Amino acid sequence: MDYGKFKYQESKRAQEAKKKQTVIQVKEIKMRPRTDVHDLDVKIRNIVRFLESGDKVKVTIRFRGREMAYTDQGYDLLVKVAERVKEFGVVEQHAKREGRQLMMILGPVKKK
Repeated sequence: MDYGKFKYQESKRAQEAKKKQTVIQVKEIKMRPRTDVHDLDVKIRNIVRFLESGDKVKVTIRFRGREMAYTDQGYDLLVKVAERVKEFGVVEQHAKREGRQLMMILGPVKKK
């Protein structure tokens, strides 16, 4: 068997397999617990766009100063975001607090 021909076929097989792969990125949307309605609409529109393109979205809420006393507002905001994008994405990781941040990860809905 010709070794050069073998190497060529192997590289073609690898190239074909690589062509069929999809790379999923994690996009991040940052907001504050008192984000206003219009700003929230813009952020949700971006989340939907990212989910439709097949990327995961990490929604982060940052607390500053006395906002740490009202982390329940942050949880409510994340629940509201999850409700509004439920037809485009599913919650892969529920709201979790890490220091002064509250985060949730959304993944795209599986297409049939």
